[in-house]
Amino acid sequence: MLRRLFMAFSLSSVALIAGLPAAAHAADALTPPQLIETMSNEIIRDVQQDPKLRTGNPEVVMQFVETKILPNVDFQKITQSAVGRYWREATPAQRAALEQQFKQLLVYTYAGAVKQIKDQKVKLLPYREPANAQDVTVRTRVINNGEPLQLDYRLENTPAGWKITDVNVMGIWLVDNYRSVFAQEIGQKGIDGLIATLKEKNQTLAQAKTAG
Repeated sequence: MLRRLFMAFSLSSVALIAGLPAAAHAADALTPPQLIETMSNEIIRDVQQDPKLRTGNPEVVMQFVETKILPNVDFQKITQSAVGRYWREATPAQRAALEQQFKQLLVYTYAGAVKQIKDQKVKLLPYREPANAQDVTVRTRVINNGEPLQLDYRLENTPAGWKITDVNVMGIWLVDNYRSVFAQEIGQKGIDGLIATLKEKNQTLAQAKTAG
């Protein structure tokens, strides 16, 4: 089940990473769509200008993902939402393990997408932010070889600034998809079983990165 979802998500991850923001500098001075647009263009520019990123150097790509993407994603909120009702049943140690393994899975996905970035462009759709909004959705289209790919973001206003809490690629919300897969995995193997499955997947991906 996880393999099927990972493969589907990987196919669309080039659009996702092309729209993810980089380091959160001046985040409090920007509206959510301004942040998405500005940082999206920085991601594309950095990849285009760095030969090591373009060729997929594993160490360089992983460091790029860690420093440019992760600071703007609320992985605790994403993990909690993906695990759903089972989050309440998990111990603090299990929650920490789930967040770490899920984060690592997404990092590998993003790292694979970096190598595919070429000449994508990001276009924001009309946006109107409600007064005093704490949760917003920013809709964009990533122009890839002339084709517009739907890429929407859910962001939450936190004490550390706006953070991404979900991503919609071509009509599919990341959290919703993982929630159904995680629920099946937990139903069959329990929370520790899901953690073990994620660890196994990450170990396989780590070996593939090293071999590459």
